[in-house]
Amino acid sequence: MKKLSAALYIHGKGGSAAECNHYRGLFPDCEIIGLDYQSFTPWETSVEIRTAVEKLKEEYENIILIANSIGALFSMYAGIDSMIQKAYFISPIVNMEKLITDMMQEAHITEKELQSRGIIHTAWGEDLSWNYLCFVRDHHIDWTVPTQILYGSHDNLTSQETIRDFAKKHSAGLTVMEGGEHWFHTEEQMRFLDAWIRKE
Repeated sequence: MKKLSAALYIHGKGGSAAECNHYRGLFPDCEIIGLDYQSFTPWETSVEIRTAVEKLKEEYENIILIANSIGALFSMYAGIDSMIQKAYFISPIVNMEKLITDMMQEAHITEKELQSRGIIHTAWGEDLSWNYLCFVRDHHIDWTVPTQILYGSHDNLTSQETIRDFAKKHSAGLTVMEGGEHWFHTEEQMRFLDAWIRKE
């Protein structure tokens, strides 16, 4: 007999599966599980996420997804919509093509140059990849899970216009923390996050 509910946490860049522990008190009726994924491209990590969700589905009736930053992007490429009852996205990356092209512009790199070199290391430590850009252009997001989004008004990776367009297109709820950052980590920000989850 299947257990009732599980919540799967997908961390962002530089995060860890251990961050899932924060959510234990917020989802008292769920088994909280963090995924320690080993790859960092949407075509690889999405497979890891799908495999994890398929295994959880064998044990649990309901699965809730909690995904942070790029973890949300990877999740949306995983083809798991039919297995997830609800999703909570925290500072999700929802338009990677725009993010990459913005970084290219900032680094004064042309598409022709990126195509020729394949991967370019930038001064601020991020790698720009032609294969990555091609993937996100060729694979459009079609996300159908009922979703709530938490976004900080000072998010430096995703503009308010971009997040609002995504929320509208995908019928997602959107909560904006005025003064919030992309990385929710201060005491005030975490209190806001906790209250957001309890409300939703």
